[in-house]
Amino acid sequence: MPNVPLPFARDEYADRLTKVRTAMAAAGIEVLFTCDPSNMAWLTGYDGWSFYVHQGVLIGPHGDPVFWGRAMDARGALRKCYMAEDDIVPYTDDYVMSSERHAMSHLAKLIVDRGWAKACLGVEMENYYYSARAHQMLSEDHAGTLRDASLLINWCRAVKSETEIAFMRRAARIVENMHTAIFEYMRPGLRKNELVAEIYRAGLLGGEDEEGTFGGDYPAIVPLLPTGLDATAAHLTWDDQKLEAGAGTFFEIAGCYRRYHAPLCRTVFLGTPPKEMLAAEEALQEGIADSIDAARPGNTAGDVARAFYAVLKKCGIARDGRCGYPIGLSYPPDWGERTFSIRSEDETVLCPNMTFHLMPALWMDEWGLEITEPLLVGTSGPATCLADYPRKLFVKA
Repeated sequence: MPNVPLPFARDEYADRLTKVRTAMAAAGIEVLFTCDPSNMAWLTGYDGWSFYVHQGVLIGPHGDPVFWGRAMDARGALRKCYMAEDDIVPYTDDYVMSSERHAMSHLAKLIVDRGWAKACLGVEMENYYYSARAHQMLSEDHAGTLRDASLLINWCRAVKSETEIAFMRRAARIVENMHTAIFEYMRPGLRKNELVAEIYRAGLLGGEDEEGTFGGDYPAIVPLLPTGLDATAAHLTWDDQKLEAGAGTFFEIAGCYRRYHAPLCRTVFLGTPPKEMLAAEEALQEGIADSIDAARPGNTAGDVARAFYAVLKKCGIARDGRCGYPIGLSYPPDWGERTFSIRSEDETVLCPNMTFHLMPALWMDEWGLEITEPLLVGTSGPATCLADYPRKLFVKA
């Protein structure tokens, strides 16, 4: 085995591989191809900004995973993955952005070379990184059956190991520092891009715990911080305009450590908030507390959502949609793990060491209010908040 530094022990990678193969067998899949960089990292340790070209990991019936990617990125895999060099397979650069050849033809040949020519091949059809053209080419070149394996690995990642939780706790320390910087620097007249620079600075500087200091990683989503009427929309980023008094800004950000995320959202109002926003804050506080209490092992994701929506109904606040999602290891464009949702109709049973972002934001007609928590399901009792930052609407004159 190569002597490369890995985020996790070799035994943990072996356990993950076993878990995936068990899920493959249950789905009738003989060979699995994942091109999701989060799944690739979880299975092999690979971490690089190469997901804009075709790449992936093959899981066969036995042996180590096989990394497949662009030649210059295969060099990175040699530096990051635990597999031997024979299991790191490059393709040449003439496959990149070419109208004459496609990388999936190279992948199909690799599958043949490994003795899996007629195997039932699982692919992630519902994935950001797997294009319609890629599926067409692989379908034409693979002699066996192709079967949709979307989220098969993601579900295997749902329950976190102790090391993964430790990484997420570090991410939570980072996001606490990011919010501290926001409140310190935020003022009328400050350009938003200057504030975002401080957010990034705090996030990359990292944090400190009982084991020492540690640095931060880039999060899978850029800071979202709309103000005033812009905050009635959920996913606006920033510009170079100055912050004005008399408006609220919500900050949807996450700390990230070794690709593990802890999102935490708070809202800061410069001036005196309207009474409607203050009333909504009270409802959110109660709804969040009830949701956390409902997030117990054996309860469902739907139980958590229903606890929240019961408070909103009582307070006469209209809102629909999900109010949370699982979090952990992620790459752009999303820090969610895309399995269950905190919504009333989702009956996924919560298990110890599941982690999710309770995200009951309110986007109203004239303002937006985000107060959220990254949660860890324990072995008993209510969920634990990974971050320790005041849960309130912040007001700054």
